Amino acid sequence: QVQLVESGGGLVQPGGSLTLSCAASGNILTVNYMAWYRQAPGKQRESVASVTSGGSTNYAHSMRGRFTISRDNAKNTVYLQMNNLQPEDTAVYYCNAEIKVQSTFVTLVYWGQGTQVTVSS
Repeated sequence: QVQLVESGGGLVQPGGSLTLSCAASGNILTVNYMAWYRQAPGKQRESVASVTSGGSTNYAHSMRGRFTISRDNAKNTVYLQMNNLQPEDTAVYYCNAEIKVQSTFVTLVYWGQGTQVTVSS
């Protein structure tokens, strides 16, 4: 069994910062890409950023320059540093990862349960 557990969400004022974390645990052989998505009320889930096992990153256009994704391969953990947060960044943020399961050698995509980020004064 593999789990992704996010943490670090909360309430922040406009212009503030938050760092989200997502740790993968369980029957893991390798973790390929790790990524963050978000879903605002009434909107579709959208990609925020991703990072490969080699450290290559990719960002959605609107997050470039404000958000930074990073990962610690030894801890199977991905981070999202979010700066200059605005009310439109309010959403549930989900962790996503492609993982090869140790017991089956099957590669699957897993999702975390989500963490709420609210930007409001």
